[in-house]
Amino acid sequence: MRKTILGLAMLSVSVTSFAGGVLTNTNQSVAFIRMLARGAMIDSDSPYSNPAGLGFLQRDGLHLSFNWQNAYQERNIDATFPLFPEADHHRFYKGTASAPIIPSLFLTYKKGPWAISAYGGVIGGGGEASYNTGLPMFDSVVMAKIAGTPTIQSVMNLAGAQAATDLYDLNSSMKGRQFIYAFQAGVTYRATDWLSLYAGARMNYFVGGYKGYVTATAKPQLMQNPAIQQAAAANPSLAALATQPLVDLRLNVDQKGWGIAPIIGAHVKLNKWNIGLKYEMKANLNIENETKENSDPNGALAAYRDGVNTPSDVPALFSGAVMYEIIPTLRASAEYHHFFDKNADMANDKQKALTHGTNEYLMGVEWDAHKYFSLSAGFQLTDYGLSDDFQYDTSFYCDSYSIGLGGVIHLSQRMKVNIGYFWTHYKKYTKHSDNYNNTTLPGTNVYSRHNKVFGASIDYIF
Repeated sequence: MRKTILGLAMLSVSVTSFAGGVLTNTNQSVAFIRMLARGAMIDSDSPYSNPAGLGFLQRDGLHLSFNWQNAYQERNIDATFPLFPEADHHRFYKGTASAPIIPSLFLTYKKGPWAISAYGGVIGGGGEASYNTGLPMFDSVVMAKIAGTPTIQSVMNLAGAQAATDLYDLNSSMKGRQFIYAFQAGVTYRATDWLSLYAGARMNYFVGGYKGYVTATAKPQLMQNPAIQQAAAANPSLAALATQPLVDLRLNVDQKGWGIAPIIGAHVKLNKWNIGLKYEMKANLNIENETKENSDPNGALAAYRDGVNTPSDVPALFSGAVMYEIIPTLRASAEYHHFFDKNADMANDKQKALTHGTNEYLMGVEWDAHKYFSLSAGFQLTDYGLSDDFQYDTSFYCDSYSIGLGGVIHLSQRMKVNIGYFWTHYKKYTKHSDNYNNTTLPGTNVYSRHNKVFGASIDYIF
């Protein structure tokens, strides 16, 4: 019975992982989280957001920007399933994901029409998600299988139990982590007074994995029941309840992989108008398992055997942005992103379940309120092409809008400090199923998230 439960409970984990590849982090700089629409701006964060614009930097020399961000997110599942023992058959699963330090570094050396730039940071993931009370995908499958086992049904009759969950204690926990570290380098050339071009590449290095368990053990007082003791004397499967767990699922795996994405860009500067274009090609990335513990390597957990590779591409990205200088001290910008998620290979071709790639719409404004400080704000709307088949407990997404606020302190002509705060409001996603997690019973999950990011950076021109 234990291996059958193992197969049902862990099979769904094998199709996805925490912080799936559909999301590529765009908050690479504090300048972004305070303004958001940076794709046509020309600044120290341009090696990522607008590398072609570096040909129009006003000062030659070495431009350096060191950024630090602190991010926190909740990933919650409001689950309803008939076998949950609570009065309303309802359970709330709270997951937390935190990244206390997300660093990034931008370097640009400009000389005349040429600029060489580099960027290093976390391009995807960037934290650890912990569900200390497990996940409904585990609990529901285990409960359904135990309830349908003849041995448990016999024990229920002998003990006079109303539900199978009265007979055992269930404990579960799941932790997952994902970081995609990136190093980008490229060359910008200002071809004319109004056009600048960029060519470069980014190396993406994935480090992640997850660790979890699900255990179900008979309640200690169960075997003290005289009727059960008498039946156990003649039935080894009943006697085993006192010494062996009903379920003992365990997995501990690290994952690594890497891929390279070529990048091209162009920037057009016409008086008060700036237009930035960028295309990042797909990074073909396969994740390889380094397995420390696997309770069923030849069965349901075969996908997590040591050395097995799983596709998790970083999708291609197109971005287009325009910035207009309203007056010398006031700038406004608008931007569009499209991630080609449906063309990025994921485990078990999960990308085919998306209805379209991710679309993001951004707006920002920056005002030089004083010679010593500037103020800025921004807005972003994110639209995923979600479907029920794409959403899993271990990897789910919600459409959202984000707001960023902050400013710049100009310490000198060569040094400035960026400060920003960024928060996101997520739309809840409801997934109902008549065969909840491959059981024969209906159930519903309501997925939700909460997010906030704070950051500070220091920029210096040598």
